Amino acid sequence: MIELLIRNAGRYIFLIVFQVLILNNVQLGGFINPYLYVLFILMLPIEIPGWLLLLLSFLMGLSIDLFENTAGMHASASVFMAFCRPYLLNMISPREGFDRNSQPTIQKFGINWFLTYAGILILLHHFALFYLEIFRFSAFFSTLLRVILSSTFTLGLVVIAQYLFNRVKKN
Repeated sequence: MIELLIRNAGRYIFLIVFQVLILNNVQLGGFINPYLYVLFILMLPIEIPGWLLLLLSFLMGLSIDLFENTAGMHASASVFMAFCRPYLLNMISPREGFDRNSQPTIQKFGINWFLTYAGILILLHHFALFYLEIFRFSAFFSTLLRVILSSTFTLGLVVIAQYLFNRVKKN
């Protein structure tokens, strides 16, 4: 339990620092904005209580908002993502269910399951974030393109991070 707490606290700090210092300076053509900090929400244990999931997601989004000066947009998009997460996990759960305190990783559930899980949640997060940011329908299709491109790029970064940092433990 302590190991899980330390690992998640380290992931929280690392993702904030990485997002603020590196990824916030990456904008490819004005349409691709990578937001790797969502990996923190994606990697929380599956059986985490709902109130704690929402609270941690809010704190992660608020931390990014403080550095980006975005007035709660990341916090609200992160909470929306966290709100949708249990419903999505319920819909795509394996037949035998989930192990207690297991984390959703590629190594544990496979690439297809993880791409479905992470892809949908990242798309929901980016959809909420970018439409809150623009807050008008006159730029609907250009914002939709930005959502799709940024979600795809972020999903690619999440998959790369999965392979880099979640090694299979050999007995």
